[in-house]
Amino acid sequence: MLHFSNDEFAARLKRLQAEMAVHKFDAMLLFAQESMYWLTGYDTFGFCFFQSLLVRADGRMALLTRTADLRQAQHTSILDDIRIWTDRKDATPAQQLLAMASDLGVTGGRIGVEFDSYGLTHANGRKLEAAFAGDFELIDASDVIAHLRAVKSVAEIAYVREAARLSDAADAAGIAAVFAGADEGDILAAQHNAIFSAGGDYPANEFIIGSGRDALLCRYKSGRRKLAERDQITLEFAGVYRHYHAALMRTVTVGDVSPRHSELYTAAHEALLACEAEIRPGRTAGDVFAAHARVMDSHGLEEHRLAACGYSLGAKFTPSWMDRPMFYEGNDWLLEPGMVMFAHMILMDSDSGTAMCLGRTSLTTENGGEVLNGADAGLQMR
Repeated sequence: MLHFSNDEFAARLKRLQAEMAVHKFDAMLLFAQESMYWLTGYDTFGFCFFQSLLVRADGRMALLTRTADLRQAQHTSILDDIRIWTDRKDATPAQQLLAMASDLGVTGGRIGVEFDSYGLTHANGRKLEAAFAGDFELIDASDVIAHLRAVKSVAEIAYVREAARLSDAADAAGIAAVFAGADEGDILAAQHNAIFSAGGDYPANEFIIGSGRDALLCRYKSGRRKLAERDQITLEFAGVYRHYHAALMRTVTVGDVSPRHSELYTAAHEALLACEAEIRPGRTAGDVFAAHARVMDSHGLEEHRLAACGYSLGAKFTPSWMDRPMFYEGNDWLLEPGMVMFAHMILMDSDSGTAMCLGRTSLTTENGGEVLNGADAGLQMR
């Protein structure tokens, strides 16, 4: 069930140990499911309950989780030390984590903790801090593995390329299903079928679909409608393979294209190309956003654009496929070869009720950005 070789996992652990040495961590407590998957292959949605992977400075690891995830960890990961906390009325998993740390010889010192994680609620974080009070210094280490994961290995990039291929298949299937009278549910089904039938995975968040006035939304919402004779529909989705994502976004028009759609598309396409030119080593996430803002504002669209225009992609889990870094003003995160970046140009003109969105995924290489999907970035009309 492992998606990577033992050598790959060993190399990742060495990278983490080097960072731990820089921060002088005696151990780390991982709560982000993405971190656990990256480091060990452990694949579950059980992080909605308390669980933690302890990593000592010398590389020894142990997982504390629930009985429901015991076999999940055994089947999907390289872990051989898996401890269980038991569900009961007065369960104290944080105290059991402390006992596990002590059993592993971690009885004090500087402990890096992934506090900024969907896997650690505020309530559980307070219990964690209370349990480890005293001889331990808990340090926020939420960005440590996030920075390591942002730069993909050769093996990871192979999965990203497959995800990109699946995204193009979903794109073609979705566009083909768009026509006057089409049901949004059928369009979604066509996209998911293209991915699942080719060996892909569930995405880390719902696909975004909205037509009519809901084409101006950039979040999923429940409820379906059928397309009118003259309509617009916004689709944002991702091909997913081994949890690695490659996203695409576009607004498709139905019937006659309005002049406003054409105007917004011209700006979105120009901005996309400007952003992609900045997706190269040595530039920052903020530089990419600056290109987006410069082009959009030159078209007089400042009030219709967003305050962010993309983000990193990788192996992500519910509730979002968005990863760090994000493209927003002033973000000084440097881009490096091996980073996978999704740039989205989202324009929402509420005054005229017009939407126009365009986005695709690029790989940062030594020679600049390589567009991985959405080669046809033209305005799609049905």
